[in-house]
Amino acid sequence: MRGRWPAGPEYVDKLEGSQESKERLKAILDTLYGEARLQEACDQLDISETRIHQLRQQALQAALTAIEPRPAGRPSLTPTAQTEQLHALQERVQQLEQALHESQVREEIALVLPHLGRSASAEATASEGKKMPLARVKINKPR
Repeated sequence: MRGRWPAGPEYVDKLEGSQESKERLKAILDTLYGEARLQEACDQLDISETRIHQLRQQALQAALTAIEPRPAGRPSLTPTAQTEQLHALQERVQQLEQALHESQVREEIALVLPHLGRSASAEATASEGKKMPLARVKINKPR
């Protein structure tokens, strides 16, 4: 046989996880390879036969699920995630359009009523860039 010798249960030590989990996995692999009897593994881990059957079932199912073939590339968004993202973007566009409209109205008011803008801009310059609201115009109604 050419190449490296296959790594057995000692390969588990190279994986990330707690020492207790590694010992359990090694015992499960030993029983699968036939290197240890089920009762020996139970005694080593201090668990019952029922529990080691449960652990073996969970480990094998997790391994099978992890190596299930998947399509290449990034998974696409689910339709609900796409619609949620679309609604969030549409809402943001509406907010930005509203802010733009408000800004345009303020600019038009400043152009139509330049004397109001001068007093506010002079005060704003004096207070070093603080925003000042436009002065309110008092309108006298005819009697």
